[in-house]
Amino acid sequence: MVDWNLAVATATRLVRPGPEVSRDEARAVVAELRRHAKASEEHVRGFTRLGTEEGHDTPVLVVDRPGWIRANVAGFREILRPLLDKMQERRGSSAGGAVMSAVGGKVTGVELGMLLSFLASRVLGQYETFAPATRELPAGQNGGGRLLLVAPNIVHVERELDVDPHDFRLWVCLHEETHRTQFTAVPWLRDHLEGEIQSFLGETDVDPMTVLERIREAAQSLAGGRPEAEEDDGGRSLVEIVQTPAQREILGRLTAVMSLLEGHADFVMDGVGPSVVPSVGEIREKFQQRRAKGASRLDLALRKLLGLDAKLRQYRDGERFVRAVVDEVGMDGFNRVWTSPNTLPTKAEIAKPADWVARVHRRAE
Repeated sequence: MVDWNLAVATATRLVRPGPEVSRDEARAVVAELRRHAKASEEHVRGFTRLGTEEGHDTPVLVVDRPGWIRANVAGFREILRPLLDKMQERRGSSAGGAVMSAVGGKVTGVELGMLLSFLASRVLGQYETFAPATRELPAGQNGGGRLLLVAPNIVHVERELDVDPHDFRLWVCLHEETHRTQFTAVPWLRDHLEGEIQSFLGETDVDPMTVLERIREAAQSLAGGRPEAEEDDGGRSLVEIVQTPAQREILGRLTAVMSLLEGHADFVMDGVGPSVVPSVGEIREKFQQRRAKGASRLDLALRKLLGLDAKLRQYRDGERFVRAVVDEVGMDGFNRVWTSPNTLPTKAEIAKPADWVARVHRRAE
């Protein structure tokens, strides 16, 4: 159904080149990011009161854009395997199914590669948890993932914002280290997220042409063929287009937990930042402006279609939720959110933190 090797090859070929740096500069950036990632562990654990030394066995990988692409293709391949097997079974039983699969797999591989080439130049860091461990992509001994820091993108943004590069690199590491702490300190979190994603995919209309058409729409937007995609689709994202009623319910839960994770990372970054990042105020202001305005009109259209605008809202809504709860019940009280899936906030509670406090704290009292 998807030619994964072709997806990697296409994305690697199309991705924009990174900023110009000398070999010595590149080595210095990699070394500094590793140091900052290590230092961030103690800062984040101290502020959040989560995790232990033993919990941080997951590796830090400083990668370039092709490295990020390969890691994410491996993750997508793993998480999408049940859905694609189901689609393959349906297509295989139809007339000409084998030929359609061969052709469709290459088409989908190219189009997925186009999307990944777009994203690969924008991601600063990521805690990748789904890809199986390999020599190229090691993982934690206890089944954890790995922290990816995309060096050329970090250098590109620090230059674009004209901020202190050393402060900016530490600031990014604080955010990404918070995600690593979330997953290593909360053992059930990865399995819970994977279960929700599999439930969402299990409810998907497995008609291959429908799914391929959605990927094609996003790819054509990237190529400039449909710059008005967000208007044609009534303002819906790629994810929203394929929803069933059951999927909308699952997506609501996924949106809530992703808002929590992203908002918590922003809250921690702001909480730790002033004591260890001298120019954090300037960095935060410039980075927020960059987040808000995006780039070209085509970039905005594709962000809408891929649901990236929703991700920006998750940062804002989640950070407000975390801040309100910590103000009300303190950090230890907030950390009850990590007790079990039942104590995660709902989508409605993200918008109304007092309702989460009432449900989790007052009921327990």
